[in-house]
Amino acid sequence: MTTDPDARTGGLRPFRFAAGGEGNRDEGGARKFVALAQRAQEYGYDTFAVPDHIENQVGPLAALGALSQATSTIRLATTTLAAGLRHPVVVAKEATTIDVLSKGRLEFGIGASWLAEDFAAAGIPFGTPGQRLRQLDEAVTILDVLLRGQECTFSGEFYDVKGVVGTPRPRQGPRPPIQIGAGGPKMLELAAKHADIISVATGSTPDGKLKLSDMRMDKTIERVDRIRQAAGERFDDIELGWTIATILITEDRISTAEMVIGAIDSGFPPNVAKDTDITVDDILESPYIMCGTFEEIAEQVRTVRERTTMSYVGVFPTQMDAFAPVIPILREAE
Repeated sequence: MTTDPDARTGGLRPFRFAAGGEGNRDEGGARKFVALAQRAQEYGYDTFAVPDHIENQVGPLAALGALSQATSTIRLATTTLAAGLRHPVVVAKEATTIDVLSKGRLEFGIGASWLAEDFAAAGIPFGTPGQRLRQLDEAVTILDVLLRGQECTFSGEFYDVKGVVGTPRPRQGPRPPIQIGAGGPKMLELAAKHADIISVATGSTPDGKLKLSDMRMDKTIERVDRIRQAAGERFDDIELGWTIATILITEDRISTAEMVIGAIDSGFPPNVAKDTDITVDDILESPYIMCGTFEEIAEQVRTVRERTTMSYVGVFPTQMDAFAPVIPILREAE
């Protein structure tokens, strides 16, 4: 379910909002996870998304099955399943079952994965970036057929599927939307080929750190332009989004931006690679770092949509409460 561009927003898509979920390994953490999704629904988020990691995380497919009954209106997503951890024929059956149970609320997110530890824990070869990319391409090709309830025959480097029919048939037609997160050039092109929804992520270094340079507006526009070129005529049918990494509520945007730069210079957060210098203006217009009052953050989000066409706004679990007051501000202006 992707929304069409709306005349009220100058041809841009209306905003949608997604909150990420996580859960601890213990039973209490799993119960809190359900409560988190219910709170996201009450706040007015459009989607609740579950990541896919082996440690310290609820099982995403089982969790969405539970949430299909514990929630009523919020859409349910995986962001994103690691293609190499599960066979697409098995995943398709679980996904369409969730779509039926949720009465058509599934958004199916899948990716090549970036965390080698998940594969090591499962005893599954992680593969090279090129191998993971080719495997994802094959998996999505198979899933595109099976998620429609159709018969799939496919023979490739990683999968050999002979006459399997996707069952049960999904509630949504022609199938649940496929979402792919992408930051690097080849992933962006693959996403442009397959996805209904693309989460435009930052690129990463070989050791898995996020590139600071990709958090700038100009670099984000470059990634969107690559999607546009690769997608061709289907670009207008693709919903683009991104996930905000940091939200800082403050009355003084400039001082807060300077504080962010100081933290980055000192090596915090550790998962960000400082591959470029960054200015206060870079911070204040970044899609990935939001600071200011609720109204100022809303205006920053609007500017991101105007300059990039990205309209599907995601936040991490720790940011869900902080961003919630921004949602009605953005909706009122639609």
